[in-house]
Amino acid sequence: MDIDLESLPDDAKLSKDTVLSLIIEIQEKHHQIEVKSQEKIHYLEEQLRLLRGELFGRRSEKHHGPHPDQKLLFADKDNDLLEQVSSRDDRIQIGAHSRKKRGRKPLPEDLPRIEIIHDLSDDQKQCACGAELTRFGQEVSEKLDYIPARLRVERHIRYKYACKNCEGVEDQGPSVKIAPLPVQLIPKSHATAGLLAHIGVSKFGDGLPLYRQQKMFERLGIELSRATMSKWMVQAARCCSGLIDLLRSEIRSGPLIGIDESPLQVLKEAGRKNTSTSYMWVFRGGSPERPVLLYEYQRTRSGKTALAFLHDYKGYIQTDDFSGYDHLDQKPGIVHLGCWAHARRKFVKVAAVRKKHRSKRVNPKSLADQALDYIGKLYQIEKQARRQELDADPIHRLRQKEAKPLLDQFKYWLEATQPLTPPKGLLGQAISYTLANWEKLIIYLQDGRLRPDNNLVENAIRPFVVGRKAWLFAGSPDGARASATFFTLIETAKANGLEPYAYLRYIFKNLPLATSEQDLKALLPQHIDPAAVAINDPS
Repeated sequence: MDIDLESLPDDAKLSKDTVLSLIIEIQEKHHQIEVKSQEKIHYLEEQLRLLRGELFGRRSEKHHGPHPDQKLLFADKDNDLLEQVSSRDDRIQIGAHSRKKRGRKPLPEDLPRIEIIHDLSDDQKQCACGAELTRFGQEVSEKLDYIPARLRVERHIRYKYACKNCEGVEDQGPSVKIAPLPVQLIPKSHATAGLLAHIGVSKFGDGLPLYRQQKMFERLGIELSRATMSKWMVQAARCCSGLIDLLRSEIRSGPLIGIDESPLQVLKEAGRKNTSTSYMWVFRGGSPERPVLLYEYQRTRSGKTALAFLHDYKGYIQTDDFSGYDHLDQKPGIVHLGCWAHARRKFVKVAAVRKKHRSKRVNPKSLADQALDYIGKLYQIEKQARRQELDADPIHRLRQKEAKPLLDQFKYWLEATQPLTPPKGLLGQAISYTLANWEKLIIYLQDGRLRPDNNLVENAIRPFVVGRKAWLFAGSPDGARASATFFTLIETAKANGLEPYAYLRYIFKNLPLATSEQDLKALLPQHIDPAAVAINDPS
């Protein structure tokens, strides 16, 4: 602070008062600097613990509570809990005691079985007294066997016919007649529907890159290059463009569309470096009972991509807190939901950071744990609705009765806690995020068909993320679009109870025969009975 010495008063008493005021002012500023420094140090320490936890700790977000009450293990009221769980089929009763039945689950009944008889020899069937032993029963044990995949060649033999009498006349038609080949998905290719389905599911369903599949085929004695398989996938995906268009229309027919996206590196993009970042978008919508999962490759993460996809859609949209989705709030007819899983995740981080650094005696339950308790009770209500298999209207009434009062309490707690919490700390950020998105977070109370979080969409993007870790990038924009097509077909099939390989094999066989939009609709996963595509005979 600059002080003009000429302006200082001559009175000694006044000079003393001036000096004291300056000292007080300096002390206050020093205190403010110290407080800000401590807040900064606390924030950096939290970030350091958070990064260490992300590097070396568990990735699970499951919350067990800070300090469970061990006395409950021996309390009499635990008998009520045991009686509740004993109603399940995998529990056994022993007097007044109930425990979970241990051991392996039985093998599926639909698997083919062969019987291998083990019997005693004739000498072993003789008792020591001289009499012959009598068979009175049998003991059966089942073991699971694996038969390696087998390749075979389909030989299509077409007989030729000609007329010996006239030997054919050119103006009366061809002199030689031959049966036509069955229509193929990829003409002039020696890949069958089964082989295309296997390669597609292996890469996009199981995350097995094409170069690894090439090695697997080599072990089976087949030379099948990665380039050839890649070309087949692109061609097969193009043939499915009509199905994708129908799924894009069907996804807009439901009450809710969930949206998420994940980075994707694509090579050979026009006007861009190979190191540029593109994105794989996923949209989940359609009927809640028969959902559609649509993947779409885009060069940008801009919210305009979501707007273009939605087109004239009117209804509920659920996303994370990415700022690009803010454009959806201005679109007429759109109601934008928030995601409780993202809000909860921020409190989970706080709890994970502070778990090892708090005193159990002084602070047995942190503020983050209290917030997680509120959110956990919300999810217990949703779990109750699923357990009772409630429809939309009963779910709506249940939420209004139990979830709404709980949310009001939680908001009051957040507003009371926020002034007492450093805003730049992890806890302060979690509280600020929750309050800033509160109106979006409580929209799910309006309709029983809605969900409190966007987890179904985040689960849908996970297979793509797992696959990306294996094959790292898409070799071209055509390859990225093919990936989007295969992920769409495979994940939508899984969401509708279809086995992915069986479904792809089915549509690859029947797609060349589809001549109308009605034929294409019949091939959508929502309109297919799982029994219709089941493969009982590997042939």
